[in-house]
Amino acid sequence: MSKQDLLLTHLEKGKAFTAKQISASFGIAHPASAIRNLREQGYCVYGNRAKLSTGSEVVKYRLGKPNRRMVALANRVFGAAIFTR
Repeated sequence: MSKQDLLLTHLEKGKAFTAKQISASFGIAHPASAIRNLREQGYCVYGNRAKLSTGSEVVKYRLGKPNRRMVALANRVFGAAIFTR
């Protein structure tokens, strides 16, 4: 199982990760690239802003289901359904 597949498995279980957590937990050197690759494969990966206990803001990535507005916009812009999973 590849590192990206392992990340996807954890995201499918409902877990959310920051870029640092993705690097540390899965050994992925470029978390943004891994997230982009998942999105290109048709997964709807959300990036939500979160505040840590230290007060710093980070982005937590989670897997979700696209709403109707997102699907309609994607169909207009790209001409085909991009959210396949």
